[in-house]
Amino acid sequence: MAWVITRLCRDCVDAACVDVCPVECIYQYTGDDREKFPNQLYIHPDECIDCGACEPECPWEAIYEDVSVPEPLKDDVAHNAAMMDVADQFEVPTHEDKDQPSPEEVAENKKKWGLS
Repeated sequence: MAWVITRLCRDCVDAACVDVCPVECIYQYTGDDREKFPNQLYIHPDECIDCGACEPECPWEAIYEDVSVPEPLKDDVAHNAAMMDVADQFEVPTHEDKDQPSPEEVAENKKKWGLS
């Protein structure tokens, strides 16, 4: 079992989760295929030790256990795992402090991706 960063991270990319990951298994895509790998973070499923430290750190509530990903976001499990095929095009990002989203912004982001 591993954790998954869903599309709720897309274009939000806070990276607070990176600081708490004890095995540095959270990556950002550095390649050119932005259609396949949009601007978000990804968890390498073979490196994740299932500690769950990342989940409460995500201000966008974008991280789920792979078995608990909500139905509208289920495709994100495979999408997250696809990073393994081109792992050399990913790197662990550095975390830069960002303003935290408001509850309204989080709710609007969820609504945009089919969650209520």
